[in-house]
Amino acid sequence: MGLRRLDFSELKQVLDAVQCSVVSAIGNAHFDAYVLSESSLFVYPKKMIIKTCGTTQLLKSVPCLLSHADDLGLAVTRCRYTRGSFIFPKAQPFPHTSFREEVMYLEDILPAHLCFRKACIMPPTCCTSSSSSSSSSSSSKPPGHSHSWHVYSASHAPEESEESSSSSSLFTVEICMTELDRGLARGFFRRRGDGRSGDAVGSEMTAATGIGRIDKDAIVCDYAFDPCGYSMNTVHGARYSTIHVTPEEGYSYASFECVGSLHNRKDLEQSLQRVVSIFRPATISVAVSTDVDGDAADRVAARVAAALKPMGPWTGNGARVEDFPAGGTVTFQTFTHRRK
Repeated sequence: MGLRRLDFSELKQVLDAVQCSVVSAIGNAHFDAYVLSESSLFVYPKKMIIKTCGTTQLLKSVPCLLSHADDLGLAVTRCRYTRGSFIFPKAQPFPHTSFREEVMYLEDILPAHLCFRKACIMPPTCCTSSSSSSSSSSSSKPPGHSHSWHVYSASHAPEESEESSSSSSLFTVEICMTELDRGLARGFFRRRGDGRSGDAVGSEMTAATGIGRIDKDAIVCDYAFDPCGYSMNTVHGARYSTIHVTPEEGYSYASFECVGSLHNRKDLEQSLQRVVSIFRPATISVAVSTDVDGDAADRVAARVAAALKPMGPWTGNGARVEDFPAGGTVTFQTFTHRRK
């Protein structure tokens, strides 16, 4: 059971450090998925994924997680932190005041055996890496890039195993969308004083907006916030997906994340097309993480561009590919829609 042996009170300790709470949950034989007041938590036997938003303090969960893993007799083999560009950077609390501060915080608290480290901003001014924990890996945000992808990776020396071999064909795609279509964004506002539960209204939003058709075979756990906003997780075998929506005009935003297979071309293309059609954003940022080499990452980037091509006049900035020592490859690209 690994990390799934953590009881709810122990998970609550982790989330209290982040300053968020559980609002709904679902699980299957492979993992547990929690919708949070500020995004999502996924707990596998040997992996935990936390996504947060707003002014939460995500990195403050790391010391608590390391302590719980040690209590369970588990050794940490990899830590990865990713984020886009903050919409309100000056509102962020420590240690999220800058990417440099975030990297320094992680460098100080991660165990020394995670000796392969790299921090990078894509598109970057520079990337730095090290092969020992005593080195500091950091970069600062380049000017003029409103859509950048920030990545910090710390890993132990790779070890071949049956599990790692099977996971090498999988990818994780993270899509950030801004300036959502105004009419479609209205579908994520609640009727004032409806007196209904967030679960009930969330289920209606899932059906009405078409989100339920992204993966028709998945089990959905959804929640609608008051007066607006929406979150959902899905479980489909060992794979998850998640959507979070802030629909307010002026800073509307939606994110989508899922796991797919490099051997199934439709996994990425269909998901991307369905998500974009639901929100019709003006700008899309797409980050794809894999455990394969740069050539395969280039093919993934080409799939992303091909998926968007039939959906209207999109202008892309080209793909940036970065390799992380013992930590796989990340491909990042942004697209802007030429609205009339």
